[in-house]
Amino acid sequence: MLYKSTEDRLNPVAPADADESTLGGYAAMHGRAAAFTGCDGQPYTVAVESEPSDADPSSWVAYLVFLRWAGSGSAIMDHLETGDLAEAPTEADARARLAALPLARVRELLDEAVMRRSDP
Repeated sequence: MLYKSTEDRLNPVAPADADESTLGGYAAMHGRAAAFTGCDGQPYTVAVESEPSDADPSSWVAYLVFLRWAGSGSAIMDHLETGDLAEAPTEADARARLAALPLARVRELLDEAVMRRSDP
């Protein structure tokens, strides 16, 4: 999400078609990353990340990064990542596919990542 100024971030004007139940819509309406409590009881926020595809340098992949916060919320303690969840010809297209994810699905992906980390 891009902001022109601090005031813009504090008082976002969401597009008319923004859907608060999606990852991108939530950020557009609230001006901040969605936050979840993982199945491990820890607090997380989520971000969409992207990079050129290793398999096809002419395309882009996007994935989610979950930052685990200290109980006080004052420091990042760890992070988890999903695998590549979208591939598209452009970075914007790959990121848009993840922005359209329902928040319920994002929460499922967080819990899957927590469980992968917990598996011996």
